[in-house]
Amino acid sequence: MSYADLPMVLTMVVILMTIVLYAFERIAIELIALGSVVALIVIFSLFPVETPSGPLGAESLLAGFSNPALLTVIALLVVGQGLFQTDALEKPAQVIVRVSRRKPWLAGGPILIAVAIISAFLNNTPVVVMFLPILSAVAVAQGTSSSRYLMPLSFIAILGGMMTLIGSSTNLLVANVARQTSDVHLTFFSFTPLGALLAGVGAIYVLVVMPFLLKPRKTMADELAGASGKQFIAQINITHGHPLVGATAVSGLFPELKDMTVRLVQRGERPILPPFENVTLSPGDTVIVAATRSALTQALSRRNPLMATESGDQETSPQASAGSLTLAEVVVAPASRLISRTLAQTGFHTMTGCVVMGIQRRSRMPRMAMNDIRLEAGDVLLVAGTREDIKRLRGNRDVLLLDWSATELPKRRHAPTALAIFIIMVAAAASGLVPIVSAALAGTFAMIVTGCLNIRQALRAIDSRIFMLIGASIAAATALEATQGAALIANGLVALMEGQPPAVYLSGLFLLVMLLTNVLSNNAAAVLFTPIAVRMANQIGMPPEAFVVCVIFAANCSFATPIGYQTNLIVMGPGHYRFSDFIVAGIPLALLLWITFTLSAPMYYGLS
Repeated sequence: MSYADLPMVLTMVVILMTIVLYAFERIAIELIALGSVVALIVIFSLFPVETPSGPLGAESLLAGFSNPALLTVIALLVVGQGLFQTDALEKPAQVIVRVSRRKPWLAGGPILIAVAIISAFLNNTPVVVMFLPILSAVAVAQGTSSSRYLMPLSFIAILGGMMTLIGSSTNLLVANVARQTSDVHLTFFSFTPLGALLAGVGAIYVLVVMPFLLKPRKTMADELAGASGKQFIAQINITHGHPLVGATAVSGLFPELKDMTVRLVQRGERPILPPFENVTLSPGDTVIVAATRSALTQALSRRNPLMATESGDQETSPQASAGSLTLAEVVVAPASRLISRTLAQTGFHTMTGCVVMGIQRRSRMPRMAMNDIRLEAGDVLLVAGTREDIKRLRGNRDVLLLDWSATELPKRRHAPTALAIFIIMVAAAASGLVPIVSAALAGTFAMIVTGCLNIRQALRAIDSRIFMLIGASIAAATALEATQGAALIANGLVALMEGQPPAVYLSGLFLLVMLLTNVLSNNAAAVLFTPIAVRMANQIGMPPEAFVVCVIFAANCSFATPIGYQTNLIVMGPGHYRFSDFIVAGIPLALLLWITFTLSAPMYYGLS
């Protein structure tokens, strides 16, 4: 080995050690990625390597962190968070859930197909996050384990992401690296026909075969099913202009309150009890209802909320009225000063800044106005307030905050805006009128400036692991290319398959990347092998695009392990899956896609 080969060898050692550390997951991904970048900077500081643009130094290695593809991925994550935060897909999902209750054969299929289509135009992670509770609700409605739907949800999202350039961060990164190392310029729909074929074959497997391979497992949602149906006593004050003014009972029920049980209508000094015959609500009425937390959340997050987040003595803070409300549950503590007092007597809102939206009592459900109920130890209060007000309840000795229960109210009134921004962004990127990165950044800006997201929510959508992993992977790929390491690996692969038809080269490359993407990050595997794929194509005289697209599809085949892709990790906990479940269900799917690609890609690209 000559002195000139030393940087290449050290680069390969760093990449190999990084892969091993990623696979074992004993150290935080961010720290591993940062360590690999630092190691590469040190190597090329001690052993300079010349490139056509000058010495390879820290500036070139850190360029990946400002890469347009990385910025596009982050922007798409923020846009997806905007859709999630506004529940933009809630209405169509509710329709599907209602239909599936009456027709069991429609339980999961249409939702999963919709996920595949949406994933073609939106990053997979927010899609899975949005549809996970929807499919869990379908499972409950069907009386089956949600483990039957959650792994297929992750897999079908990955399959859908194969169909367009923005469907997955992997696609964007490979296209960007290919553009830098070759003359391959992939457009929005460059590989859509072949991707749709693979996604279609994979979807048939996921919808038809996978249900028989997955063992039904009792999830946390199943174990807490009894608790999820607990009801709170709440009250709705009917004021002038309220959405319920003029609502009339039909057969003793109010259709506008179909998800709530009306227990009492207080009209002045006169209480009206069920059955409510010929009762029409008017300003001044107080409606006492029993409702689940889910129903109360929907009532609060409507465009015209049914319940006001105001206390009788004081209005909520400007931040709360702006829509950034958080709901949480607190328990009245033993020996609390709230015991034996009504809400008005406790001054709870003045003391905490939070408004009590409902009271839940385990022993009995009192039939009286919420403000007349005298609190007891053990009562559960559903409270609304700003994020900061809810946090301060941790130090309140009168109530015990249930931290897990704190969730932000979705801004459903912004749902049409968020959906319009998303559609315009996709249309602009797909038409080629503007670069994809420009469309994604404009979509991010629009989500924030229109109020669909606030700055904190947008920053929360940025996954530090993705940022560090992608930046470090691009740095490693740059070093591998500059030291001729990519050429060496490509030469080895070509020598191994020497004399074989081009289809064999494609198939072998697909299989190698597919294996690595399940133990390494799919983004890292894709970025590292893109320059190798370009070198292979050039050496055997074949069009590089076919080999670049091969890397895209193979790197997306991260089905065999939960660490292969982040959506697998997302569904692993809620579905109570084991590592072996991914092996049993994922390996056949990966092999099926490998075979499908091996048979179809040569014909698609005209390789003989």
